[in-house]
Amino acid sequence: MPRRKNTVEETGVMNPEEFIKAVDYIVKEKGISPDIVFEGMELALATAYKKNFDSKTNVRVDINRTTGEIKVFSYFVVVDEIDEGDIGYDEEGNEIDIPPAINLDAQILLEDAQKIVPDIKVGETIEKEVTPKDFGRVAAGTAKQVLTQKIREAEKNAIITEFADKQDEMMVGSLAMEDARNYYVELGRTRGILPKSECIPGEQLKMGSSIRVYVTKVESNTKGPLILLSRKHYGFVKRLFESEIPEFADGTLVLHAVAREAGLRSKVAVSSTNERVDAIGSCIGEKGSRIGAILKELNGEKVDLIQYSEDPAEYIKNALSPAKDAIVNITDPMKKEALAIVNGDNLSLAIGKKGVNIKLASRLTKYKIEVKTLDQVNAEGNN
Repeated sequence: MPRRKNTVEETGVMNPEEFIKAVDYIVKEKGISPDIVFEGMELALATAYKKNFDSKTNVRVDINRTTGEIKVFSYFVVVDEIDEGDIGYDEEGNEIDIPPAINLDAQILLEDAQKIVPDIKVGETIEKEVTPKDFGRVAAGTAKQVLTQKIREAEKNAIITEFADKQDEMMVGSLAMEDARNYYVELGRTRGILPKSECIPGEQLKMGSSIRVYVTKVESNTKGPLILLSRKHYGFVKRLFESEIPEFADGTLVLHAVAREAGLRSKVAVSSTNERVDAIGSCIGEKGSRIGAILKELNGEKVDLIQYSEDPAEYIKNALSPAKDAIVNITDPMKKEALAIVNGDNLSLAIGKKGVNIKLASRLTKYKIEVKTLDQVNAEGNN
């Protein structure tokens, strides 16, 4: 004996019980409010009715929240005079159409309405059920579309909610696929996009491997959640230090700032809240174990650990590492400008290859730093 068909997919006709079960499922599993589902369904069915049965606008659909029964109503609002809209003018004096306050299709004169309901008044509504006999077939297709849409919206919103507090944080994922411009990183319920331009220069990434990434942006767009990732961002170095060195989490150490030229050099300013704990030594770890793990993740990028100081001159002096023995004068505190005087042997170290060291020191301390030798300063003073 053939099996009896009783679902939307099998018969093409909406089964109210199956619809209610479907609503209950997505309410429980996807966390969607039932009102959102029913209201979405009612609006979609009203549009479908107008398209398939009646082009007029004065239609509303009602779905029984318990039984799933669908009814279509044509309604009229009682008015004392038909409002067909008006002609107005915009700010430039051009004529514009002003639509009626109530759709023309939905208006009925008081005298006509009273022939149907003798004691009706202006502003009240007359309704008439106009549910077509074969409306179940329209409802079936509409129900499937609405439920699918609501499930997608719920999943999208759940992902956005889950990742909302992940922006500016580090996550661990796995490389799922790549194209010419991007890597796609599996992050559980969704994939993040790691542009190849946001990878550390020179690093080789293998599909399927675990990878640490820094989340630079979490937003929703028409295609769904967009999770943008980076390994080039200075925040990646900051989060690496915080994850590898527990003293940052318990407050013993403080990470003040990071300046980075990915693939070349980073400068990390740290201090200790406990005078018995050496901030730089704690970051290096026993036999370099802590800094070694960080350098390995950074593909050999150099890292300068800078002792932070509240004194700008001292801070700038430290930030110019690996240059040593700099004498720093704050030339303009308001404009945040400073002059660092070094001996000839340290000039190239202070400036760095292609100016990278002084650029990072300036970025770290937020001072515009000029570096000169004592001979240069003396020569300028004699001119």
